[in-house]
Amino acid sequence: MIRHVTMRGRVQGVGYRMFVEHEALTRGIEGWVRNRRDGSVEAAFAGPAQPVEGMIAACRIGPPGGHVDALDQREGTEDELKLRASGDLFSVLASA
Repeated sequence: MIRHVTMRGRVQGVGYRMFVEHEALTRGIEGWVRNRRDGSVEAAFAGPAQPVEGMIAACRIGPPGGHVDALDQREGTEDELKLRASGDLFSVLASA
């Protein structure tokens, strides 16, 4: 299962990307996370359905100091997953 998610709210400047990276690695999920210029954070998650759904649920909550107003998700693609750094299970990418 590959899911692409976008979180909006107070999700930049609060450690949101590091939170996502930690949660993903803890769950054994492949993918990446990055800030967007519009103030949102986007991510791609790949793995078995249950851990990926748990990851998305964690993203709805976010880290202390953050606040997620909206979370959009859709089916992700193999091409999106390839954006992560070579050799990484999960990457924090440069802003887009």
